[in-house]
Order: sequence, then C-alpha cells, then structure tokens
Amino acid sequence: MTERPRTKHDIPEASELCRLSARELAARIARRTLSVREVVTAFLNRIEAVNSKVNAIVSLRERGDILREADEKDAYLAAGGKAGPLFGLPIAIKDLAETKGLRTTWGSPIFKDFVPDRDAIHVERIRAAGAVIIGKTNVPEFGLGSQTYNNVFGPTLNAFDPELSAGGSSGGAAVALALDMLPIADGSDYGGSLRNPAAFNNVYGLRPSQGRVPGSPDKDLFFAQIGVDGPMGRDVRDLAMLLDVQAGYDPRSPLSLATDGSFLAGLDRPASPARIGWLGDLGGHLPMEAGVRELCETAVRRFEEADWKIEAMVPAFDFEALWAAFATLRHAASGCGLKPLYDDPHRRALLKPEGLFEVEGSLNLTAPDIHAATIVRSDWYRAVLALFDRFDLLALPSAAVFPFAVTTHWPSEIAGRRMSSYHRWLEVASYASMAGCPAVNVPAGFDAAGRPMGLQLIGRPRGDLAVLRAAALYESLLDWPAGASH
Repeated sequence: MTERPRTKHDIPEASELCRLSARELAARIARRTLSVREVVTAFLNRIEAVNSKVNAIVSLRERGDILREADEKDAYLAAGGKAGPLFGLPIAIKDLAETKGLRTTWGSPIFKDFVPDRDAIHVERIRAAGAVIIGKTNVPEFGLGSQTYNNVFGPTLNAFDPELSAGGSSGGAAVALALDMLPIADGSDYGGSLRNPAAFNNVYGLRPSQGRVPGSPDKDLFFAQIGVDGPMGRDVRDLAMLLDVQAGYDPRSPLSLATDGSFLAGLDRPASPARIGWLGDLGGHLPMEAGVRELCETAVRRFEEADWKIEAMVPAFDFEALWAAFATLRHAASGCGLKPLYDDPHRRALLKPEGLFEVEGSLNLTAPDIHAATIVRSDWYRAVLALFDRFDLLALPSAAVFPFAVTTHWPSEIAGRRMSSYHRWLEVASYASMAGCPAVNVPAGFDAAGRPMGLQLIGRPRGDLAVLRAAALYESLLDWPAGASH
C-alpha cells in the first residue's frame, strides 16, 4: 500500500500555516511577512485542538508567557535585530533533555517536579538560534523501550490510530510532527529512538554520527557514546536545518566533532547514483512481522528510478554475539546510571521494570565482560567499514514490527520467536548504533491496515551529509508527504 491513509483520530485539518516547512516559516519570520506571534499562535491553537487526543506534548508553558516571548522576538526584529536560523519557531524539547526553568521529568515519577537550572548543550543551541521553547515531548521512563508511556503523563498515541503505539523513545516528538503541532523537533537515539518512532508515524528522523551532536555534560564524558541527540522533521531539509544548529564541537563534550560547512546548504548538490546494500532481515536472523521486509524492500527499490544499484546481501558476522555485546554495554551505561536510584529503596519502588532490568543486569558485570563487549563492537565497526568498500549505503527496515497496541508494553514475540528482553525486538536498529554510523529513517509506506513503516538508510561513519542527500533523493521519489494530518 503506497497511498497514505487518513488518520483515524477525530481532529480538524491543520491550517495552511502549520503545514509550512520549518524553513519557510523561519524565512517568512526573518523577512517579517509573518510575525512570531502569528506563527506561535497558530501552533498553540493546533496543540489545543489536537494534543488532548494523543498526549504528545507535555509540560506546556502558559500561553501568555509564550506569547510574551513571541512579542519580545517581534520587537527585536522590528528594532533591526538579526534572526537566527530557528528564530521564532515553536519547539517542544524531548523530555530526556534538560531545559532551564522548564520541568524535565525523564518520564519518571521520581523527577515529576524537577526543574533544571541549565539547558542541555543542544538545547542551548536551539535556544540561541532563536526558537521559542513551548514545552516538552513525551517519552518512556528514562527513554527505556520504544513505547512512549510513563506514570507521570501517560501514553502517547500513534498519529494514525489511537489504539496503536507511537514508538519511542522520541514518540511524543514524532506524533507532534506528524499532526502538525510542531514544525520541527529534537530527539535522541540509543537503540532506535529517533528512527523507530519516525517509522511508526511517517516522519523523518536522523541518528547522526557518533559525536556529531555534542552530548551534554554529565557524570561520564567518555564511555557512554552509543546514545546521540539528533533532529526530526516532516522533510529532509528541515532535518538538515536543525542539524546545522545542533552539530559542532563543544569542549564540554570531548569526543564531539567539529563541523565543516552547512548540512542544509550541502543538499543543494543532489546525490549521485550510488550502491545500496540491502540487508533485509539478515537472511532470517531477524524475525519480522509479515509484510515489513517486503514493504521496505519495495521502498528501497525506489532508488532504482534514479539509476542507483541495489544488492541484497548478508554480512558475515556473528549477530548473536553483537546483540549480546549491545545488551552488555546497555547494562553498563543505563544500568549503572540508574543504580543510585536503585540503591534508594523508596526510589527503587518507583522504577519501571525495564529500569530494574538494566540495573540488575549491571550488578554482575565484570571488567572482562565489558571489555569483551567493546571488542565485539570494534570488530563490527571494522566489518562495517569493509562493507562500505562495496556499498555507499546500507538499508534495512527501521523496525521489525508495525505499530502495535498501545496497551502492549513491548512485543514479546515476533513471527513465533520469543523476545528475550524488552528491547530485543529493536535489534534491527542496533547495528548503526554499535558502529556509530549516521542513519536516517525515511517513510516506507503502509500495510493494508494503514499502519506506517520506515526504512533506515545507514551511511559511512561521519557521512551525515551523504545520508541526508540520499534521503532527500528518496523523498523526491515518494508518492505521498510525511505526517498524518494533511
């Protein structure tokens, strides 16, 4: 099924203004043909009409406070001030990132009243670029699992069907974009959290190269390098515009990368014909719900219209060992990070089962266990580099299942195969994460029930621009727009 189905939510059509790209909105604000107040008001009205039906945006600031900030920005422009790249655009920050003066809960009842006194680095940059931060987007507790629900705000519902999951952990961001409540959104990705919810809601999400967007200062600056922040959008050029703001070296993040040029400007030069290695389900290693692999293979074949070459292949690697390494490193990073909460009996009682799983999985880890996992990860990186001697991109589905019932915490079985943990069903997204490669979700289409799916395009390490160029080409070949509301 290629034609995009209508959303099953009972919501009004979005206004023409809310359907404009983030780039067009920013350009009109800078030219003063649209005021910041007009733009912000339109999106606040859209949120008022829609958000109660999907629960994507949380901790929304008071309208009066937001409009006063909008008026200040209009006065700044009227006085000759220069507009930054996101000037006047309303944005809600993913609730895993600290926002100065605005509640940040990580989806946890432990932090339901926490108000940070600082911004995360990428939030600093978004604010400095002129965006109006209006609230937060909903997440799973501590970002654990690709199903956006928590005991603070409740579940976020899929943009196309109120009975289905939005994915996660950037589920609130994906749904807010798909239903035109935001023009652009930030997200983060450890094991698919930018790609899976984008797939489940027919939008775009880019996991940048490791280090491309500086991680925020925390207790650990060197070890926890699998999780990254990145952009989400309704089109590829909006992704690039936000990445321009998020990316770049920061001394507080010692492994961050310097940026050479603009990703958005780089899209002015189109992608040349290239070679894609289609990994599919890795020769049956990955169980997939019926229809996922076929839909995504049809999607990747669209590149053939532009004379790209597609070759099905399965890398020679021990993928069971790779998954075990991913799980070990996840325990070491997430489990150890949550251990101070676990050590407090009162707070431990408030942790979700997935949090307990990560902490308790970390308790018996030894230094040799973690070292062995890093060696497997290093071997995978070398194997991926060898693949890029043959191919320019790798491709496979963004998820192993279509959006599932929102009442299901996580798929416990796929195609008759039992999942060993809450995140095993996301293994398809772990390969780019373990290699530190850039990977973008592009919309792949819909099954007969109208459930969305996405295709992930994985590029060479630090090849973010090439990935964006490929995604822009793919977007030009699509028969339907991203999102759900228009």
